[in-house]
Amino acid sequence: QVQLVESGGGLVQPGGSLRLSCAASGFTFSRYLMNWYRQAPGKERELVAAFTSAGGSTNYADSVKSRFTISRDNAKNTVYLQMNSLKPEDTAVYYCSAVAPWGYRAWGQGTQVTVSS
Repeated sequence: QVQLVESGGGLVQPGGSLRLSCAASGFTFSRYLMNWYRQAPGKERELVAAFTSAGGSTNYADSVKSRFTISRDNAKNTVYLQMNSLKPEDTAVYYCSAVAPWGYRAWGQGTQVTVSS
């Protein structure tokens, strides 16, 4: 059974940093493209960062480029999202997603990130 468990969220001041982790189990992690999405109150879920190929190419939302970095450790079945220079508008629930080569998508339960002074 595919399982994704996010961690690392919390309350941080503007300008601060957080690193989110997503631990995966129940599938061949290295074969899946891993993504991070977020959903702020009253807004639609949006893609934040993604691996776009097995070769490791990545894509970021314009709003987070140069501040966020997605990475993965296939040996640990974990994907990370390093978030620097956080802004209040980054406040959201952050979700990890895994996409299989045949299109199947799984979601984690989400982790809250709040950026506030």
